[in-house]
This record gives sequence, C-alpha cells and structure tokens, in this order.
Amino acid sequence: MAFLQLVDCKTRRYEDMDRLMDSWLELTEGKRTATHSIVGRDRADGDHYVEIIEFPSYEAAMKNSGLPETNRVFEEMVALCDGTPTFTDLDVVRDEQLHKAAARRFFEEIAPGGDLRLVDELFAADYRDHDISKEAEATVGSEVIKADVAGWRKAFDFGFTLQSQLAEGDQVATRWTWRAVHHGDFMGIAPTGREVVMTGVTIFRFHAGRIQEGWWFYDLMRLMRQVEAVEE
Repeated sequence: MAFLQLVDCKTRRYEDMDRLMDSWLELTEGKRTATHSIVGRDRADGDHYVEIIEFPSYEAAMKNSGLPETNRVFEEMVALCDGTPTFTDLDVVRDEQLHKAAARRFFEEIAPGGDLRLVDELFAADYRDHDISKEAEATVGSEVIKADVAGWRKAFDFGFTLQSQLAEGDQVATRWTWRAVHHGDFMGIAPTGREVVMTGVTIFRFHAGRIQEGWWFYDLMRLMRQVEAVEE
C-alpha cells in the first residue's frame, strides 16, 4: 500500500530550506525510497509550508527516514524553522490517478473525436514529441499534436481500445490497440478502404498538470503491410 508523509512547518528562510532539500536529493541519490514530493505554500500565511512525500510503502518510508543523510538534513531543517515541524503519516486508501485520466482523454476524446481544442488544455505549449515515424529526434510544441491528429484523421477513420495503463512518478504508459479504415492518402499511399489494426504504447510525461513530453512506439510495419505498402 502506498504511503504519504506530510511535513508541516513555518519558516521565514524558505530559500535556505529549498537549497537544503536540493542538497538532500544529491546526498541520497540512489539510496532514497521516496518516489514523489510536492511542496505547497499557504496562501493565507506566506511563512507556512506543507510538503507531501510519497513512498511505495510505510516500510520504504521508514528505510528512508533511517538514512544518515536524512537525519542530518532534518536537524538542519529544524534550525531553519520557526518551531519544530510536525509530521503526519498517511496510508493511501484512494488514489484518483489524475495523470492516467488525463492521458485517457487523448485516446478517448482528442484522437478519435478530433476535438483539437482540448490539446491546449492537456498539453504544454512547449510539449516535446518523440515519434518512431519521424526522422527528427523530437518535435516541439502542442501544435505538433494538433497536426498529427489532423493528419491521421485525414487518412483513417479510427478509434483506440486501451488495454492497460501504468503510472509511476510523473509518467503514464498506455498500451493500446488502434483500429481504423483507410479512407485517405497516407504517406503517399492512396486510400484502400481496408480495415487495419495496429498496436502500440505511448508514454506521457507530465509537468504542472499538463503533458510535457511524449514517446510513441507502434507497429508501423504491420500497418504498412495491411495497406500493401510493403511485401509480406
């Protein structure tokens, strides 16, 4: 069961606290068991901060707390705070997996429905796209997604079936099956009217609630064989 630890403190020296946390990350590289951390500042009290730290389990959190580097940094942290920080230990009983839901919206709303207005809601303006069908190592900008969706829809009438999703940290991997009818020009291939199927995996990396980067892996050769662009 996932485990959360809430650290509540007041400090007028947050910049020093921030540098201390960066130092802890460097010191515990390869040893820490925390998987995610978010720090929030109280809008009503600018000196009040809450950190939410995620661990895969309570046992992992205790292992993390037992690191010598953690103990040392904690002592320095207390010296920067106005009073002793308080800790709240939470067993996770419900996880909404908002990133997974956002990833699903691409496959269920944007791609098959062609609602390109949602792209600006879900994707960062400087989104980086990695696609095996493109020569460039990466293309940049949310307009890339709009152009790709429009191009694929011009060539195929299609929909996705999602087999599974895995989320870890800021990334979501979605395994999918794509079924389509070839009704328009595709990579110079005239429409065949054939029903085609392709499988693949897409990994989205999120930042500040939006999709910041994407990697696309799919069986393009299988698709090309189905439209008879390559010999069996």
